[in-house]
Amino acid sequence: MSRDAVSFAGKRYLNSILRAGGEPVVITPQTFHDDCALRLMERFDALVLMGGADVDPALYGQTASPQVYGVSPEQDHFESSLFFAAIELGLPVLAVCRGMQLSNVLLGGSLVQHLADLPNAGNLLQHAPGEFPVGAEFVTHDVELDKGSFLADSMGSTTISGASFHHQVVDTLGDGFRVVGRSEDGLVEAIEHERHRIIGVQWHPEDTSAHDPQQQALYAGFVGMAQRTTRVTA
Repeated sequence: MSRDAVSFAGKRYLNSILRAGGEPVVITPQTFHDDCALRLMERFDALVLMGGADVDPALYGQTASPQVYGVSPEQDHFESSLFFAAIELGLPVLAVCRGMQLSNVLLGGSLVQHLADLPNAGNLLQHAPGEFPVGAEFVTHDVELDKGSFLADSMGSTTISGASFHHQVVDTLGDGFRVVGRSEDGLVEAIEHERHRIIGVQWHPEDTSAHDPQQQALYAGFVGMAQRTTRVTA
């Protein structure tokens, strides 16, 4: 048990990248000023935004509902700075769960704050186990991917089974994003950007990548994209 605040990246993320031939590095959360985030990201070939607590609804012009949890303006600022630095440098971004939601919001989109508040909530698949955010680690359900998308090409199929643990979802799309994956109930499960190399997935590929070749292939495709990166001079 640590006697101080802990900065971490889940081991499953790290192992997924290692198996794909990448070398993961955890960046210490910090407050950036001027072009510090840009200078920092020049050291790397890509950015992974992990899952986690909810994005501050104020970032998309809404007041938080009672179900919103774990909001950290400091984390939002930290990850936002890295995200925009990666875009400016032309680096690939893999955005997982919260990471996808934050990416969408940062480019002008919005979120559904709580799936149970949707009018068709009774017809939705189970997207999280038990009483969110507690319970089992995840539930699984199928996702249909668009043929020709980066995700479908990398994973070798237009139908995959993803580990799901979320209570929010993309509502309006951010500028330049297109939906490339949906669950059977119609919720947005994957987005890709038309100009920047941003790949967003609502499920958690790292949770099953150790035994699911399709999920590991997603990380392999992303690491391959990073290895082919042509940097933009800042």
